[in-house]
Amino acid sequence: MDDLHGFYLEDLVVGQTASYAKTVTEADVVLFAGVSGDDNPVHINAEYAAQTMFGQRIVHGMFSAALISAVLGTRMPGPGAIYVDQQLKFKAPVYIGDTVTATAKVIEINEARRRVVMETVCSVKGKVVAEGVATNMVDRRPVQKG
Repeated sequence: MDDLHGFYLEDLVVGQTASYAKTVTEADVVLFAGVSGDDNPVHINAEYAAQTMFGQRIVHGMFSAALISAVLGTRMPGPGAIYVDQQLKFKAPVYIGDTVTATAKVIEINEARRRVVMETVCSVKGKVVAEGVATNMVDRRPVQKG
């Protein structure tokens, strides 16, 4: 792995993991609502959210998915890999001030197709808030010439 390229296919092994953690701020939620266009009041209106089953504003579920993207794009497989598929189930709410840890674990490597399948989990204080499976297309290590 270097600054411009992450892991190559040959560098990865089943069981290998990487994580990324972020404490969600008020600004994160407001900016995500603006960027995504999802201005559901459960995310941005405290009075409305107080009347819901959550009792307070919750963070967009796709914000957690974006943290998975951060793991895959910056940690493992990292730069150069292409994120091609994601299945995801949201299991519990995330609140402003929570620290979400997104973790990816290699569960399958298909060398012929250059695909790496990874279990993806987002958790807060050890509680799973989202889980799924992602597929990445990963480069082979370039052949050294000369």
